[in-house]
Amino acid sequence: MMTLSSQQAVSQAQAPGLPRRAGLGLKHEHFIEVLETSPDIGFFEVHAENYMVAGGPFHHYLGLIREQYPLSLHGVGLSIGGESPPDREHLARLVTLIERYQPHSFSEHLAWSSHGPVFLNDLLPLAYDSATLQRVCEHIDQVQSTLKRPLLLENPSTYLQFQHSTLDETDFISEIIRRTGCGLLLDVNNVYVSCINHQRDPVAYIDGLPMHAVGEIHLAGFAEDTDSLGDRLLIDDHGAPVDNAVWKLYEKVLAQVGPIATLIERDNEVPAFSVLLAEAQQAEWHLSQVTP
Repeated sequence: MMTLSSQQAVSQAQAPGLPRRAGLGLKHEHFIEVLETSPDIGFFEVHAENYMVAGGPFHHYLGLIREQYPLSLHGVGLSIGGESPPDREHLARLVTLIERYQPHSFSEHLAWSSHGPVFLNDLLPLAYDSATLQRVCEHIDQVQSTLKRPLLLENPSTYLQFQHSTLDETDFISEIIRRTGCGLLLDVNNVYVSCINHQRDPVAYIDGLPMHAVGEIHLAGFAEDTDSLGDRLLIDDHGAPVDNAVWKLYEKVLAQVGPIATLIERDNEVPAFSVLLAEAQQAEWHLSQVTP
């Protein structure tokens, strides 16, 4: 396994470094408006799997936008937590994409989404035990060695817990970062969603993470329901504005880590670009209130 120190991991996870500003997930509905108006935005982020083809309009517009803005790539298909190693063909396509756009960062989820040749359209949770920890670290080492750069690992949103888990989620994530030298993509909405679902304290969860390794922050909205027992159930659907409770938790995070590149995510019920830009400006204001 890699033997990077924590400080080396942070330095590499942020190189070449997203600006310490607010960014937006880039949606195809907004390509032309972005090019015509050149909004004042820190960076854009795209899902890598949407661009794993040789050409087409998505690449045409992303290439033009990349000339003007920093870019981050966010993966959803490596299945870092799967039983099998990351798919070699998928990794090869990812290498090609990174070489093409030279993104400022690459991130993936602490989850699994494949079993053998079957790929599932979901990000599924893991049992937190020593065997899973070893497997995840091996997979991250393989990805980082192939990409020749560290990745940022995103904390998950979860709706169930495994009875045979022997580690807390925060300890599990901390040990992955210590062993592999990867960075942390801190999804504040995921923290809030998971903690409410499992009746945990979101602030205590944050305090249990290796905050020195945070290279990017995600903010998003959630949907709300009730479970079979009538308890509150939050769903990380990226289909609503950032909730006030998540903004408050974000403030506590920034008080610990200072200004960090922050993305507003919206993947469902995508509104007008002006609406998303206003949310990014709200995050920008929060970033301006803390010192580096």
